Amino acid sequence: MSDVGRPKKPIDWALVEKLCSIQCTGDEISSILEVHYDTLNNRCNEDYGVNFSDYYKKASSGGKMSLRRKQYEVALSGNPSMLIWLGKNVLGQSDQVQQDVRDLPPVVIQLTSDATD
Repeated sequence: MSDVGRPKKPIDWALVEKLCSIQCTGDEISSILEVHYDTLNNRCNEDYGVNFSDYYKKASSGGKMSLRRKQYEVALSGNPSMLIWLGKNVLGQSDQVQQDVRDLPPVVIQLTSDATD
Protein backbone atom coordinates (compact mmCIF):
# COMPACT_ATOMS: atom_id res chain seq x y z
CA MET A 1 0.00 0.00 0.00
CA SER A 2 1.44 3.39 -0.93
CA ASP A 3 1.32 6.55 1.15
CA VAL A 4 -1.40 8.91 0.06
CA GLY A 5 -1.16 12.67 0.34
CA ARG A 6 1.63 15.20 0.37
CA PRO A 7 5.11 14.16 1.34
CA LYS A 8 6.14 15.26 4.80
CA LYS A 9 7.99 18.54 4.92
CA PRO A 10 11.40 18.00 6.52
CA ILE A 11 11.90 19.56 9.95
CA ASP A 12 15.34 21.02 10.59
CA TRP A 13 15.66 19.96 14.23
CA ALA A 14 19.05 21.69 14.60
CA LEU A 15 17.37 24.98 13.67
CA VAL A 16 14.44 24.24 15.98
CA GLU A 17 16.85 23.66 18.87
CA LYS A 18 18.66 26.96 18.16
CA LEU A 19 15.34 28.82 18.02
CA CYS A 20 14.28 27.23 21.32
CA SER A 21 17.57 28.29 22.91
CA ILE A 22 16.86 31.94 22.09
CA GLN A 23 13.36 31.55 23.58
CA CYS A 24 11.34 31.73 20.35
CA THR A 25 7.78 30.57 20.95
CA GLY A 26 6.34 27.44 19.37
CA ASP A 27 4.19 29.59 17.09
CA GLU A 28 7.24 31.60 16.00
CA ILE A 29 9.20 28.42 15.31
CA SER A 30 6.39 26.84 13.30
CA SER A 31 6.07 30.09 11.33
CA ILE A 32 9.80 30.14 10.54
CA LEU A 33 9.61 26.49 9.44
CA GLU A 34 6.45 27.29 7.45
CA VAL A 35 4.44 24.51 9.10
CA HIS A 36 1.39 24.60 11.34
CA TYR A 37 2.10 24.29 15.07
CA ASP A 38 0.10 21.03 15.17
CA THR A 39 2.40 19.64 12.46
CA LEU A 40 5.45 20.61 14.51
CA ASN A 41 3.94 18.96 17.58
CA ASN A 42 3.01 15.79 15.65
CA ARG A 43 6.44 15.50 14.05
CA CYS A 44 8.07 15.99 17.44
CA ASN A 45 6.01 13.05 18.72
CA GLU A 46 7.02 10.95 15.71
CA ASP A 47 10.73 11.82 15.80
CA TYR A 48 11.36 12.14 19.55
CA GLY A 49 8.42 10.47 21.29
CA VAL A 50 7.47 13.63 23.22
CA ASN A 51 5.15 16.54 22.55
CA PHE A 52 6.66 19.84 21.45
CA SER A 53 6.06 21.43 24.85
CA ASP A 54 8.31 18.86 26.55
CA TYR A 55 10.89 19.13 23.77
CA TYR A 56 10.84 22.92 24.10
CA LYS A 57 11.46 22.85 27.87
CA LYS A 58 14.61 20.82 27.40
CA ALA A 59 15.86 22.66 24.30
CA SER A 60 15.25 26.14 25.75
CA SER A 61 17.02 25.44 29.05
CA GLY A 62 20.48 25.78 27.47
CA GLY A 63 19.66 29.29 26.30
CA LYS A 64 18.37 30.25 29.73
CA MET A 65 21.56 28.97 31.33
CA SER A 66 23.69 30.96 28.89
CA LEU A 67 21.71 34.11 29.56
CA ARG A 68 21.94 33.62 33.33
CA ARG A 69 25.70 33.03 33.05
CA LYS A 70 26.13 36.25 31.05
CA GLN A 71 24.05 38.24 33.55
CA TYR A 72 26.31 37.07 36.37
CA GLU A 73 29.43 37.93 34.36
CA VAL A 74 28.11 41.44 33.67
CA ALA A 75 27.05 41.92 37.29
CA LEU A 76 30.34 40.70 38.71
CA SER A 77 32.29 42.91 36.31
CA GLY A 78 30.78 45.83 38.26
CA ASN A 79 27.63 46.73 36.32
CA PRO A 80 25.47 48.43 39.00
CA SER A 81 22.18 47.94 37.15
CA MET A 82 22.72 44.21 36.78
CA LEU A 83 23.87 43.89 40.38
CA ILE A 84 20.67 45.61 41.54
CA TRP A 85 18.47 43.58 39.20
CA LEU A 86 19.97 40.26 40.31
CA GLY A 87 19.77 41.35 43.95
CA LYS A 88 16.06 42.04 43.61
CA ASN A 89 15.18 39.01 41.49
CA VAL A 90 17.49 36.36 42.90
CA LEU A 91 18.05 37.50 46.46
CA GLY A 92 14.64 39.08 47.14
CA GLN A 93 16.09 42.50 47.94
CA SER A 94 14.07 45.69 47.40
CA ASP A 95 14.35 49.47 47.21
CA GLN A 96 11.57 50.02 49.68
CA VAL A 97 12.64 51.84 52.79
CA GLN A 98 11.48 50.15 55.95
CA GLN A 99 9.70 52.59 58.21
CA ASP A 100 11.05 52.45 61.75
CA VAL A 101 8.00 52.43 63.97
CA ARG A 102 8.77 53.54 67.48
CA ASP A 103 6.59 53.59 70.53
CA LEU A 104 5.95 57.18 71.43
CA PRO A 105 5.10 58.18 74.97
CA PRO A 106 1.39 58.75 75.50
CA VAL A 107 0.16 62.29 75.11
CA VAL A 108 -1.55 63.55 78.23
CA ILE A 109 -4.06 66.31 77.86
CA GLN A 110 -5.11 68.04 81.03
CA LEU A 111 -8.25 70.02 81.11
CA THR A 112 -8.38 72.95 83.46
CA SER A 113 -11.49 74.36 84.94
CA ASP A 114 -11.02 77.40 82.64
CA ALA A 115 -11.37 75.20 79.59
CA THR A 116 -14.76 73.85 80.71
CA ASP A 117 -16.35 77.26 81.39
